[in-house]
Amino acid sequence: MIKSFIESWALFQNTYLAGWAVAVALALGGVLTVARDQIFIGAAVTEASTLGIAVAFWMGTALGTHDSPWLHTDLFLSVMAVGFSMLGTLLTARAREAGRESHEAVTGWVFLISASGSVLLVAHSPHGLEEIHRTLASSIIGATPTDVWVFMSLAALSAAALWGFRRTILLIALDQPMAQASGVRTRLWSVGIALWTGLLVGLAIRVSGTLYTFGCLVLPALAAKNLCREVRPLLWAAPVIAFVAALVAFVVANHYDYPPAQMTVALLCVILALGWGYRRLKRGLSHS
Repeated sequence: MIKSFIESWALFQNTYLAGWAVAVALALGGVLTVARDQIFIGAAVTEASTLGIAVAFWMGTALGTHDSPWLHTDLFLSVMAVGFSMLGTLLTARAREAGRESHEAVTGWVFLISASGSVLLVAHSPHGLEEIHRTLASSIIGATPTDVWVFMSLAALSAAALWGFRRTILLIALDQPMAQASGVRTRLWSVGIALWTGLLVGLAIRVSGTLYTFGCLVLPALAAKNLCREVRPLLWAAPVIAFVAALVAFVVANHYDYPPAQMTVALLCVILALGWGYRRLKRGLSHS
């Protein structure tokens, strides 16, 4: 199994490296999403990013190739994906702070309008519909060396920011009123965290697709939460779980010819289920 994986390295090294870097970067960002109990936001933001890609294809079709060739570039698709992802995170973050519409209602609206709108916009565009289906299918095959360096850099920046500002970030995530009382500019920090999460998701969606992006955003942190009594250890436990799961899943997927993204998410789900079982067993033994 390992031998066949090593033999495939020359052909798929960018796919493997990009997939692992995406998993680690998203897991780092997902720690705050899970700590703030905003798991469904991850699904809503990934769908918002997909809507951005659909809007980009719709604009390209409406304006034509000859008049605006830049609308058909990968760079424009990535910019639109990131832009809509950031917009989705800002909408959900603002709903939490404003206290008008419920946070769940706005998050659900973002998810549903994005999921339906992305398909409707490209329904009559074969190429656009194929791209949306590819995004939803979560295929990592085709990653480039640029993708590898981008997500390695994002993972390093995320780790540095979380470690350098860990006290402030954790205080905002766990007790926002206390953070405000301590003089922390919580609104500015919340917007910054939302924008960074949107950036990670928006860039990842073009490389790894919806399922892998959402799975790596929330599952490693949820699995780490079963093992860690405090939030601070999640900062290192979540990316470690993400990397190990992706590494094992890629090796197994290569050996049995399965899609690596789906294999990784399935393995993370198994790890999370085992963690739930472990917590129940430990709770039962403590009461007996």
